[in-house]
Order: sequence, then structure tokens, then C-alpha cells
Amino acid sequence: MNNVIGRSSCTSILIGKKASLTGSVIIGRNEDAKTAWPKHLAFNPHQDNVKNNHFKSKDNKFEMDLPETIFSYSSTPEWTDKYGAFEEDGINEHHVAMSATESAYANERVLAVDPFDTEKGILEEAMVTVVLPYVKTAREGVQRLGEIVEKHGAAEADGILFSDPDEAWYMEIGSGHHWVAQRIPDDSYAVVANQLAIQAVVFDGNDFMYSKDLKDFVYQNQLWPKDAVFNWREIFGTHDDSDLHYNTPRVWIGQKLLTPSVEQEPQDFDLPFIRKPDKPISIQDAQAVLSNHYQNTPYDLTNPKNKNNATFRPISVATTQESHLLELNGENMIHWLAMGIAAQSVYVPFYPQGTKVPTMYKYGKETYSTNSAYWVFKLASTLADRDWNKYGTDLSNAQDEAREKTTRLRYEYDQKLAKESDPAKRIDLVNEANEKMAKTATDIFKELSAKLITKQTGDSPLRFKMDPNL
Repeated sequence: MNNVIGRSSCTSILIGKKASLTGSVIIGRNEDAKTAWPKHLAFNPHQDNVKNNHFKSKDNKFEMDLPETIFSYSSTPEWTDKYGAFEEDGINEHHVAMSATESAYANERVLAVDPFDTEKGILEEAMVTVVLPYVKTAREGVQRLGEIVEKHGAAEADGILFSDPDEAWYMEIGSGHHWVAQRIPDDSYAVVANQLAIQAVVFDGNDFMYSKDLKDFVYQNQLWPKDAVFNWREIFGTHDDSDLHYNTPRVWIGQKLLTPSVEQEPQDFDLPFIRKPDKPISIQDAQAVLSNHYQNTPYDLTNPKNKNNATFRPISVATTQESHLLELNGENMIHWLAMGIAAQSVYVPFYPQGTKVPTMYKYGKETYSTNSAYWVFKLASTLADRDWNKYGTDLSNAQDEAREKTTRLRYEYDQKLAKESDPAKRIDLVNEANEKMAKTATDIFKELSAKLITKQTGDSPLRFKMDPNL
């Protein structure tokens, strides 16, 4: 991300359709950058014949012409576009989902030969805006972004998630003009944490895509021996001590949650990119991964013993602006969105084809305000932070209530939509459902904050046992 708010330090998950409980393809990510930097939800309309459609970054000098037809799509932009768009994630009208980006790091050997173009190359802030509204499949998304990187250059190392109802793809940019993408096997998943993660690249077949002269670039510059397996992570990625505390343990805990039968160490450099789950992965399992903070392990930061002695960086952190899971199953699309810290928030199952953004999801600036969904969830988590042992149960109960009620509402409206064929009436139902689910979740968290504030009036250090006779 930009210099004002720092690059995003996210965690991502991708799940193939045969690995998920419902046959859904699921991708998701925590957008981590700053503790007080609100996000909004947006539903961007379809537009035809848009003349002179041109993108110009506000973060650097990257710019490009865009097609005249813009597909409708959901997104989660920043509260301000002063530093760039940062739309980050969404699902378009052709049932293509995209999440960008998972920040990563490339090594100095590669960058000496093909450095990033920080002045004119594409950045995270632009990627969803110039790709998602213009593609009809996940593969098209990979190809479009890859062509942009090759033509205009990249300004940073990034991981980008794409999916449609049939498949999920993970793409990584490893230098100024080189990239690779791997299709997630249908029966598997991947958890990624700020590292170039793709390992062995197969240049024949349909499971990999890559920059057109990738092999020549590597071999001509003696970055890898020709007789060895072409290992993207080893050629382009980093391999240092910071990975062992900051990145690798997050992959370890994600794989521990979904494949507990395999014993691994949190500081193992060789954790695989692709894993098969022990059992079908539900959307709630995916939410649990993105909400994890090493609970039930010695590394949990909510344990008072670890308050000033953090061992590993957790998946769910205070800098999470929003967490999303984009679920695609046939014609069914769900943009699950949790504002603020996933561990202390709730995922609302929005319909991405809506045309009216729920009121409180349109507002929120850098300073706290009562009219913003982002700040409703952040207030509750800030109050709970005063003492997790004391207020954690109240938070957990509110989360359970919000999950049950919003999931039930989504189910009820799915049934109504299945019986309605009129397009206009279907959109009305979608907008009505989105508003109800949003209001239900925010109302519950407003009540939680009121309860916590009331309880915490007794936590003042100015307490004194008064003599009843005075």
C-alpha cells in the first residue's frame, strides 16, 4: 500500500470446490494496514459506452486506458481516495471474484536484474479497479493483470486471488515484469502470509500461467540451474529470519486448523503451498482461519502472559481494516464482509449484485463517528480489549447472535429469490436483504458497546470503598 498507511500485511485463503463443504469456490483475505482507517462497501453499476475511460493513479504515475464497457461489481474502497482507490476485493456480474493484494517480498538477486518500477508500475491500489470490471472468468483476470504487469511494470511484489464458480487461482508478482499463477486444485486449499508462496512451476498443462519469457529470464540471468525443478518461491522469494516470526507461523496455524492430522512446526520454512483438508471446509471454518490469533496455543496475544512478549504475528490483528470471503456456488454469490478485526467482528453475507449500499456501510472517516459500520465494530472491539477475560464472553455472545440472525436472513432471502423471476423485483429483494442483514449486525454490536460501557464504569482506578455512615 502507499507510504501514508503502509503496505498491507495481509493473510489470504483459497479453497477449491471439492475441498469446500457446499461445493463452493472460496477466496478471502484480511486487509491489514492501520488500526484506524475505515473501509466502506460499494456496489458499482454496469456502464456501457464509457468514452475516454482512463485510469490514473493517485498513488504514483501509473495510468492506462480501459475498455468502454464496465461490468458491475462489489468492492470495499477506503474512506478517502486521496492516496488511491484501494477497492481491494469484490465479485462482478459475471461471477468473477478478485482480492488484491497479499503483499510479498522479492529477493535482491532478482530485483538487481528486473527491479520494480515504483514510479509508473501498477500498485495494489489500482489492481481491482483496472481488472475486476473487465473480465468474465478467473483465468481472464489472471491474464489481464499479467499483461498489465508485462506492459506497464509492477511497483511491488504482490499476491492476487481470483476465482469463479469453477476454479480458484493465486497469482504472484515477483519482479518488475515477471509473474506466475497457479490454479488451486479442486480438492485442496492454500493459506498465504506475506511471502511468495508458489513452489514448483509446471510449464505444460492448464494449471499454471506465467509471464511470457519467464524461463528465459531466469536462466539467462543465472538465477536458477536449468537441470533443477523450477521453484518460484526459491528463485524469486525471500528466506530470512523475519519470515520465521512474521509469516511462516500464520501458514502453520491455518494448516493446523484445516489439516490437523499433519504435524508441522510453526517455523518450518518448507510448509507446502497446497494442502488437502482433513474434512470438507465450511465457510465458518474459513472465517475461523481469518479470525485466528493463536487461541488454544502458547502464542495467543490475548493471554496476559504474552502481553509484552509476542512470539509470532497472528492472522487476526489490530490493523485489520476489513476481512472478506468471496463465495461462489453456481448462480449463488456471497460477499462475506467483516468490518474491523475479524476476531472481534462478524461476517455479514452480502449479495454483491445489490444496487443500494446499506446506510452505515457508506460512511466513516478517520476519526470515530457513530454513523459508520466500521466504527460500530471497532468501538466494540476497543471496549472488549480493556480486558478479554472479563468482557470476552459478552463479545462472543454478540458475535454468535449476529451470525445466527444474519445467516438466517440470508437463507430466507435466498428462498424468496428462488421463487422470483422478475429482474427488478429480484434487485429489490437483494437490496432489502442487504439492508436488513447490515442493520441486524450493527444493532447487535451497538447493544454490545452500550453493555460494555455500562459495565466499565466500575473499572475506574478512582474507586474507593465509601463508609456507609458518611
